[in-house]
Amino acid sequence: MSIKDKFDAVGRKVVATNRRARHEYYVLETIEAGIELRGTEVKSVRAGEVSLAESYATIENGQAILHDLHIQPYRCGNVHNHEPKRPRRLLLHRREMARLYGQVTVKGQTLIPLDVHLRNGRVKIELGLCRGKQMDDKRETLRRREADREARRAIAERHRAG
Repeated sequence: MSIKDKFDAVGRKVVATNRRARHEYYVLETIEAGIELRGTEVKSVRAGEVSLAESYATIENGQAILHDLHIQPYRCGNVHNHEPKRPRRLLLHRREMARLYGQVTVKGQTLIPLDVHLRNGRVKIELGLCRGKQMDDKRETLRRREADREARRAIAERHRAG
């Protein structure tokens, strides 16, 4: 596999994704943000040692902060290795933060990281402005997905027979 195969059409390499986010929430909007990391954290992210489970972002005192993102300590690190679940600052424009703060204060909306990726050698995070799904909504999503799968199967069956 060549280097080009590892990158998607936009020129980014996805390191980790939060698959549960799209099941648990409606994603209303997506935003790409930079993330402030320390040296050993970058090496761990490049190695794919990242977990987005249970992580979320808040806007506090004019700063966007990412909580509970777990970056495994670097294996070849030393005493200056990082703490795995420390709060990390997100790099957004001031206007974006102000707009997101206005939307997050609306009841039921939150910022959830959808994936961590590399773009031009820099670690970026894709945030989703999300609203939680009720149990009925989750069931409806599963029903719709199953119906689509069955329709694709039927079409494929018809093409094979014909």
